[in-house]
Amino acid sequence: MDERSALASLAELVDGAGDDAAVIDGLVLTTDMLHERTDFPSGVSRYTAGWRTVGASLSDVAAMGGAATAAVAAYGAPAFDPDEIEAFVAGATDVCEAVDARYVGGDLDDHDEFTVAGAVVGRAEEPVYRHGAAPGDAVYVTGTLGRTGAAIREFEAGNRERGNDLFRFEPRVGAGRALAPVATAMMDSSDGLARSLHQLAAASDCGFEVSWDRFPVDPGVDAVAADEAERRELSAFFGEDFELVFTAQSADLEAIRPSLPVPVTRLGRVTESGVVADGEPLPDRGYDH
Repeated sequence: MDERSALASLAELVDGAGDDAAVIDGLVLTTDMLHERTDFPSGVSRYTAGWRTVGASLSDVAAMGGAATAAVAAYGAPAFDPDEIEAFVAGATDVCEAVDARYVGGDLDDHDEFTVAGAVVGRAEEPVYRHGAAPGDAVYVTGTLGRTGAAIREFEAGNRERGNDLFRFEPRVGAGRALAPVATAMMDSSDGLARSLHQLAAASDCGFEVSWDRFPVDPGVDAVAADEAERRELSAFFGEDFELVFTAQSADLEAIRPSLPVPVTRLGRVTESGVVADGEPLPDRGYDH
């Protein structure tokens, strides 16, 4: 059973499963697990690993339109190197401070592979879910696409400093809070933009029409992509960018645009069914854990 099949099975067992985080009486709770084999390519520093571990869960809170309060992380490794642990905690602390949250501790355990799990709590009195999009809405994305794919290419080329810089994404907590009053549906793009559109379409029982030339491709992608096919692969399908993909009435979005802390790009519109880019079906491909 792959990850998507497992999640679908769990959705039948756990009430309310299926969004980026759980919301209970305004309390937002989420957790993420990352492994060296699948999530931390050679060259990733422990500081970046700490940032990314907690940042992934902060992004889930952002996707619900919530404010992040505090984070913890469990850290497993074959050996405990004090410098590596200190760097990990520094990264986790700094990413929390970037979104006005606090890193408050965690757990250590022996493990045969560097493995970490982060958890974040926050507040969202009026959370945004994945199931509110409807024809007539427009579809948008924050920031740029393809940073993580570009980072992987930089690591592969031995450019560790550049790779780590790209790998440390900014969780869009501030943007999520600002968008919450107008967003009709929202999620983060950790599985890739294309798959996020398919997931939103399934949750909202709708479709999307988007244009390739509207995709806000990160400059890091242009620095490493060999051709347009690779450019599209890294920006639309690679995943792990942790931007917010959301729908809203265009007039509502334009009314708050000046107050948004990050650029927002309109990709297209919500339709009755199907997910297409420039009139052609957009494949449901993305990041698989």
